[in-house]
Amino acid sequence: MNRSAVGQLLSSVATCLAACLGAIPGLAVEMSRPPVGFVHLREIDQTIVQDIRYAGAENFTGARVPGYQASECILLREAAEALRLVQSDLRPRGLSLKVYDCYRPVQAVKAFMQWVQKPAGPGEGHYWPRTQRGDLVKLGYIAANSIHSTGAAVDVTLVALPFSQTASFDSKVVYPACNAVSTARDSSLDMGTSFDCFDEMSHTESSEITAEQRENRRLLVDAMLARSFKNYFREWWHFTYVGLPKLPKAQDFVITK
Repeated sequence: MNRSAVGQLLSSVATCLAACLGAIPGLAVEMSRPPVGFVHLREIDQTIVQDIRYAGAENFTGARVPGYQASECILLREAAEALRLVQSDLRPRGLSLKVYDCYRPVQAVKAFMQWVQKPAGPGEGHYWPRTQRGDLVKLGYIAANSIHSTGAAVDVTLVALPFSQTASFDSKVVYPACNAVSTARDSSLDMGTSFDCFDEMSHTESSEITAEQRENRRLLVDAMLARSFKNYFREWWHFTYVGLPKLPKAQDFVITK
């Protein structure tokens, strides 16, 4: 068989393989990679601490969320570059950013909407101590569409330098309610509530928090705003990069390393 024939054969095999794999339900999504314009945050700034909660069990669903195959922050390049500038502003002050969530696949958003419709199990409510699970959408804590899916939103906090990791999450431990625990447990400055606390205390301008907690939130909001990140008033940790002419469409590629 000559080289031309071999080349044609290999090309045919590759085409057939791709078609066969693509026909397997769900596999096409699993094999996908970030589209043009998206980057891993580590490529832009390796000093920003990452604690991607939906890639594990330490989140309000109690399990790894669909679409999170790796504990990695992925963002639009412009948002990642702006976050790098926030980090450079904070470092002289002995502080660092710590990200909880960045790009969020559409399949994860759909999983949240399915989860919220299910009845709460015994002992649940750590993340929504003063409301009902079925009311989380109505109250604006969970949405059918998320800016996170565009790659322009990030959930973030502040940690003091030098950074030291505290004890790992233990699913067998019963932790205090999210509005009754200091975020110092995960090395964050004390923001008054934990991340993803679906409670009025999480509102950025909550009157229920201490002066120190209010100042820590203000420090975070000001640092992010200086680099074109706008805070969501119900969640002190949630910011959207507003330095783009318009937001791109939502994406559903799986998060991988």
